[in-house]
Amino acid sequence: MSALLLGLWLAAAQAAPADLDYIDAKRLADADEASVTGPAHAAMLAAQQSLLNAGVVDCALGRPQTDFTAFTIVMRLDAEGRVQQTWRQGSSPLAICLQRYVRDKTVFVPPKAPFYSALEISFTR
Repeated sequence: MSALLLGLWLAAAQAAPADLDYIDAKRLADADEASVTGPAHAAMLAAQQSLLNAGVVDCALGRPQTDFTAFTIVMRLDAEGRVQQTWRQGSSPLAICLQRYVRDKTVFVPPKAPFYSALEISFTR
């Protein structure tokens, strides 16, 4: 019977990342990103910017935007840097489209896996 319980516990532990809510995922992203320093940090920021730029072109080019509320997309990356899961705070059409856009994209090779990373977008005048 204990082997069955251990198996159930392992299955639940493996499912845990899918059970994260936005707040927990964002907290993990903040911690993971803070752990990257020096040239690796600059490379991470450049990769995030490149992904964001491509996503904005894909989502907004030729489509007038009227909702400029801030939003955040948190991504869980695997060992190769591919986005495995996303969470979003904000519900503008651009936020929704960018969340879809980043899925399955490769961002950068993280120092560990899983690695949580966030794209925080705000519009100021």
